[in-house]
Amino acid sequence: MADQVAAMCEQLIKAVNMMMDPETSQIYRLEALKFCEEFKETCTFCVPCGLRLAEKTQTAVVRHFGLQVLEHVVKFRWNNMPQQEKVQLKNCAMQLLSNGTHSILEEESHIKDVLSRIIVEMIKREWPQHWPHMLKEMESLTSLGEAQTELVMLILLRLAEDVITFQTLPTQRRRDIQQTLTQNMDNIFSFMLAILQINVDDYRKVNSIPGQELQAKAHCRVAVAALNTLAGYIDWVALAHITNANCRLLEMLCLLLSEPELQLEAVECLLIAISRKVGLNTCQKALIQRQHVRCHETTHLIYMVERHYIFLKRLCQVLCALGSQLCSLVGSEAEVEVPANLSKYMEAFLAFTTHPSQFLKSSTQITWGALFRHEILSKDSVVMETAIKYLKTTMTNLVKTGFPSRNDNPSCEYSRVDFDSDEDFNSFFNSFRAQQGEVVRSACRIVPLEAFQIAAEWLQYQIASPIDTGNTTSKTAEGLCSMLSPSVVQWDAMTVFTECVVGQTFKNLEEEKLPIDQGMELLQAVLNYETKDPLILSCVLTNVSALFPFVMHRPHVLPQVLFKLFGAITFEIVPNSKAPRTRAVKNVRRHACSSIIKMCRDYPQFILPCFDMLYNHVKKLFSNEATLTQMEKCALMEALVLISNQFKDYAKQKAFLEELMAPVVTDWTSDEMRHVLWDPAMFLSFVGADQVANEQSQYTDTAGINRARLSFCLYTILGVVKRARWPADLEEAKAGGFVVGCSPSGAPIYRNPCTTQILALLPNLLALIRTHNSLFLPENLARLSETFSKAYEVMDVEKNTVLGLPQPLLDIYDSPVYKSNLERMQGFFCTLNDNCFHILGNAGLSMQHDFYTIEGLAEQIVGAAFVSLDHVPDHRLRPMIHILIFFCSFLCTHLLCPLLGPLFAYMLQVVCEESQVTQEMWEEQLVRLVTREVLDLLTVSCISKKVPEPAGNKEELEEEDMMTDSAQTVSSGQPTDELTELGKCLVKHENIYMNLLTISFTSLSWKDTVNCHRTASMVCWSLLRQVVGGNLLPEAVTWFYTSVLRGLQMHGQHEVCNSALSHLAMLIYDNLRPRYAELRAVMTQIPNISVEALDQYEHRLMDPSAQKFGEKKRKDQFKKLIAGTVGKALCQQFRKEVHIRNLPSLFKKPKPEKEILNNEALGLAVLFTSEHDTL
Repeated sequence: MADQVAAMCEQLIKAVNMMMDPETSQIYRLEALKFCEEFKETCTFCVPCGLRLAEKTQTAVVRHFGLQVLEHVVKFRWNNMPQQEKVQLKNCAMQLLSNGTHSILEEESHIKDVLSRIIVEMIKREWPQHWPHMLKEMESLTSLGEAQTELVMLILLRLAEDVITFQTLPTQRRRDIQQTLTQNMDNIFSFMLAILQINVDDYRKVNSIPGQELQAKAHCRVAVAALNTLAGYIDWVALAHITNANCRLLEMLCLLLSEPELQLEAVECLLIAISRKVGLNTCQKALIQRQHVRCHETTHLIYMVERHYIFLKRLCQVLCALGSQLCSLVGSEAEVEVPANLSKYMEAFLAFTTHPSQFLKSSTQITWGALFRHEILSKDSVVMETAIKYLKTTMTNLVKTGFPSRNDNPSCEYSRVDFDSDEDFNSFFNSFRAQQGEVVRSACRIVPLEAFQIAAEWLQYQIASPIDTGNTTSKTAEGLCSMLSPSVVQWDAMTVFTECVVGQTFKNLEEEKLPIDQGMELLQAVLNYETKDPLILSCVLTNVSALFPFVMHRPHVLPQVLFKLFGAITFEIVPNSKAPRTRAVKNVRRHACSSIIKMCRDYPQFILPCFDMLYNHVKKLFSNEATLTQMEKCALMEALVLISNQFKDYAKQKAFLEELMAPVVTDWTSDEMRHVLWDPAMFLSFVGADQVANEQSQYTDTAGINRARLSFCLYTILGVVKRARWPADLEEAKAGGFVVGCSPSGAPIYRNPCTTQILALLPNLLALIRTHNSLFLPENLARLSETFSKAYEVMDVEKNTVLGLPQPLLDIYDSPVYKSNLERMQGFFCTLNDNCFHILGNAGLSMQHDFYTIEGLAEQIVGAAFVSLDHVPDHRLRPMIHILIFFCSFLCTHLLCPLLGPLFAYMLQVVCEESQVTQEMWEEQLVRLVTREVLDLLTVSCISKKVPEPAGNKEELEEEDMMTDSAQTVSSGQPTDELTELGKCLVKHENIYMNLLTISFTSLSWKDTVNCHRTASMVCWSLLRQVVGGNLLPEAVTWFYTSVLRGLQMHGQHEVCNSALSHLAMLIYDNLRPRYAELRAVMTQIPNISVEALDQYEHRLMDPSAQKFGEKKRKDQFKKLIAGTVGKALCQQFRKEVHIRNLPSLFKKPKPEKEILNNEALGLAVLFTSEHDTL
């Protein structure tokens, strides 16, 4: 035997060294791995080999493999080992703990880890029943030295993780170990604290003695292990252990914050403890101790040490947790007063908000917001003073600095630790800035005047400061800034701050207290500020919009504001330049258009007197075709329509809209346009998609103009139909001639002044939708030229949106935006499709009665939108689905029934292909999005939001053994309010109804847990129960049931899906099994099902005289029956299962074998006889 062991060990050592040698070829490495794995699985003398390989004389790699062999034996062979071998292996393992390792500083961490795992695996199988003195043995090991003490700490930590955190044991074993740990927790906790205290004291003693550095490191290593182990217990032990001895543990942890080598582990423990809400008094202790670490914060403001930086992050989390506790306790039923040392806390917390790290600053924002919004704390003088300091700090924090690739700010060094790239940082900072904006608004509610004063001074300072382009100037024109120029980042930050502050000033101050004069002075300064830099001009426009509410008090300034905005709409760096505009220039022009629309939307009555001036100016701009883009023209038209809503005169507004839209109506309804919109071949020729072109050709002159004509018409129609409205006040609407009658329910019927124009344009719009769908037919695809053969493919921007990826790389230098001919054509087709359906959706919202009562509307839409759907790609279907979901909100049954019938029939074909393999990740995600939206449409159209909770979510009886004689099956075939009126209409059509059922039950096994859970819990049973009482084909019943079981196979490993699917399966089985024996045949095919348990379940289900289980126990029983259908997650499918046997229970008494109901006399009746009235 000894010779065999020695020979095998030699082979194993060679194999292990071969596997770990980087020079070994892949073939030999795989052969060595196969040999080692076969040895662990088949060899009968693994234990002696493992012990020999684990000897200290071997290399660390070989020792690690030897210990892995022993771990494998414990995990997979323990149940079949004789008791004597178990005891022998346990003794050998304990011997390894005692003297099988090197000193604490020499031993490799992976050796310690695997050795602790071996002991924990034994504990999980034998303690406490067969190893009652385990804790005492561990305690005695600590007397042997620092190495053994560290190993004991690792064992206790891993035991807590396996039993409590990861719960990798069977229920009974876990319960036994957890309860034993809980019973001994006083001793365990005292033991760990003693180890920590002793080693911290010894560390402090020898740390400063020359020549004792190694001993100090050893004590430090043990203290670190003790802190890590405490962290694993603090999270779940009773709070009494944490607060014992006047919070001794927390006091120790706070003191350790000043020890550089221990502070990180100490703050981790402190964070866990405080997160458990140990009480405000404890918080105060921690706050006082906070002063111990102030020196460390200041010493690392210039240079960064990563370990200390991690410590600061955890310390910041501690302070955030304290702030959260403070907000929840002050003003609560606990009647906790504001702490006396609140100022110290605010000072410490503000220190983190001024730290160079952008991540640390962002970590404080949620807590600041909670403090400033708190009903009581926000009125405290300390908090109000701190709010002013916070606002001044935010002036620095809003400045976008700290890009990882740069070195122009102390934040950069910290950003290199936290972010992988400039794009990553940019995305974070945008979110961080939004957080700051919310907190600034909260602070303004407390100190509105002070906040406005800070904003005013900052704005005046920026206006007075000269432009500083810095080192990164724009490449477009000399002397212009880039996004990272000092002036731009300052203007940008100031603009965000001013926007937040001014808005809150008007919300939180009474009118007589508003700083009108100062506000108008600021607005005048902004209006007078002139710059040719587009990035700064964009900030100026935002400030104009932010300060615009002051104009309400000084109306004479309005023309100046409009003049400023109109000047920005036509902004150019180089007038009459033929070069493409830069992104910054485009943004300025769009910004100005948006500002005008926003003013006309929010203050239409105020701007109404200037309507004629606006209209004339717009006409003047329109007269020069090259001045504005089509989008800019449409934006100005939208603004005019918004103001016209204030005419409150139907005839006047209608006349204006007719005049405004006359060019569009003429163009859109012309014979030329009709021929183009109704014929796919002419359409392709009209837009130039059938022409071969290169980037230098001039073909785009005509084709580009034609595309612009179409886009302008669609954008104009969309803008008018989206903005034209009747007065919100009923009396004003009646007086203006907008009300034409009443519905049968008495609701007024309105007419929209744009109706006449929109109805005239509708036929060609529907023709365009039909033609667009026809473009995907093979004969029309063949008409595309080589240049535009990919014109219908998904654009990169759309792909990124589908995948949820960030937008393209940060364009710091603002280069001109060049687009290829193909990109222009792709964008045209994409927006064309979207705008057509947006017009239909907004027409329903805007025109309502006039739109939904169009004769034959449903047939017209079907004849347009549903043509050639088989050839339309998935990404072109989404706008149509969105609009139909929008229509459902109006419950237009007579319109939607004819639409949804053919749509669901087609969608059934589409969604049933969901499982097809896709070539690209974005294609798979697109299919997932489309199928989700189909289910959304089905749910919105059919299922009422007032769906009753499933029985499993209702209050259940506490006693599992409680029995009830109530009927188990759900009443079926009865009228239900779970369906909407539209849903009830749809289920009356057999073909539509079967399509709905098929889509719903098929979706349960799609690779989408969101769809599965939603459909199983809300849709499937609501639809199926409508026919449960009818005569269903046995094949259909079997298909419905197996569809649910397939869902369990796909998603059953997810608890949420498992619960919903199991409940759905039980509902179907309970309601249909009495009439369909085929369901039992399905059940008998489930792997590992107990036929005896199935018989018992069916006996209780179908025998009226049988005893009935309570709802909870019945659900658990059924769940066990179908457990064999639950599939494994991919990560679990090839994993070897570990079986841990239950030991005799320590804490639960066995139930009496004798049936209580069969007892002859219980003696209970005697208690209620008159003889015992004296009781």
